[in-house]
Amino acid sequence: MKISFAAPRLPKSGTIVVFAAEGRKLSPTGKALDKTSGGALTRAMGSSRFTGRALETLAVLAPAKLGGASVLLVGSGKSDDEPGCWQNRGGTILAQLNAAGEKSAAVAVDQPGKSESRVAAELAFGARLRAYRFDKYRTKEKPEQKPTLDELVFLVTDQAGAKRDFAPLEKVAAGVCFTRDIVSEPANVIYPESLAKRALGLRELGVEVEVLDEKMMAALGMNALLGVAQGSAKPPRLLVMQWKGNPNARNKAPIAFVGKGVTFDTGGISIKPADHMWDMKWDMGGAGVVIGLMMALAGRKAKVNVVGIGGLVENMPDGNAQRPGDIVKSMSGQTIEVLNTDAEGRLVLADALWYCQDRFKPRLMVDLATLTGAIIIALGKENAGLFSNNDKLASQLVAAGQATGEKLWRLPLGEAYDKMMDSDTADIKNISGNREAGSITAATFIERFVNKLPWAHIDIAGTTWSSKDTPIVPKGATAFGLRLLERFVADNYED
Repeated sequence: MKISFAAPRLPKSGTIVVFAAEGRKLSPTGKALDKTSGGALTRAMGSSRFTGRALETLAVLAPAKLGGASVLLVGSGKSDDEPGCWQNRGGTILAQLNAAGEKSAAVAVDQPGKSESRVAAELAFGARLRAYRFDKYRTKEKPEQKPTLDELVFLVTDQAGAKRDFAPLEKVAAGVCFTRDIVSEPANVIYPESLAKRALGLRELGVEVEVLDEKMMAALGMNALLGVAQGSAKPPRLLVMQWKGNPNARNKAPIAFVGKGVTFDTGGISIKPADHMWDMKWDMGGAGVVIGLMMALAGRKAKVNVVGIGGLVENMPDGNAQRPGDIVKSMSGQTIEVLNTDAEGRLVLADALWYCQDRFKPRLMVDLATLTGAIIIALGKENAGLFSNNDKLASQLVAAGQATGEKLWRLPLGEAYDKMMDSDTADIKNISGNREAGSITAATFIERFVNKLPWAHIDIAGTTWSSKDTPIVPKGATAFGLRLLERFVADNYED
């Protein structure tokens, strides 16, 4: 679908989209169309339940005197100050136009007193995010099941400003779509080697990409990560990405993002139930977000130095698989008693985080992982869980989540939880041994592999995949965390 920006005009064909605030208050273009059509929009609103509430829609087909053009009314609600409201409107518009089988449409952006160029860019960004589809394996779709919209034009006075404001957002959207693609792929297509290979494409954007194989990781002592992978025929990889967007920065220490990349998780010997095990193709969602984030930052030439790490493994239950009760020595030197092989993501992160801080000496680290089912019990699918050893960092992340609609809820850490992870036979065990505070004890485990630098852990188990459409996220892979972290970087760490 092509997105463009053009001068305000009244089209003679296709569909024109106009806004109406709550109380059926038409925008300036809506008022002009209503007048030209002899009050057709007012009559349509009056004979329907449409009142202009946020994201309500009403199609008015070919009103008189509009030359065959149809009108789509979109409710803008009471306030334009809610985070992401224009993105949500853009996504809603896109979905409605495709549902109606439209091929081209124009959106009258006119919003007096606002930065119309920014509004247009946000609308276009929302439309781009909602337009995503993962349909490469669908071979028998009927025409009516496919999207129809070929062109979406945003009518705005300052077209140059709108293009300028949209340019970085389009790069973020590209990162989001890339992440959604790799998270959606089945495990026979995406596994450690193939995922690392896809990430090599970031070199075209100027990202430095390295891939460590199992021999290199063994030499580094990454036995926690390697233990997870030893039951699979697919060898593990450690993906290392660097974006040096500000090499002249006074503080050259990078900020670092680390992702869990378990490309398929059977649970290993502690095998999962068969029901919904197929969902575990997206257990690499954390690494997927980190790769997409690096793509977005490099794409928009972010003025910041960033490291992205992905620990890529497959957790399978063959005769060589790690057993419950095994003890492994991590890269940090700490020994880990593996009581449950399905608590594998924290083992991957233990070595990946240690490698990151040992090699790059970052000023902060944030890890993302589809880590625990317990976080879904606690927070459902509306918020991701946030854990941090640094209040400033946690506040920055929460603020970025509020601004993007990718919301975080901070949970506690502390000595009492830490003691629950002590092992009788090793330095630490990988589960507490009871069902209490499962997400917190998982975060506590990870914290033991973090030195005294600011660190945050984001548990995205409940937010990586959506079972329903939302205004800017079609059903399926969400790329949750990417827009949040891009905003976090832009607001706090770009010079």
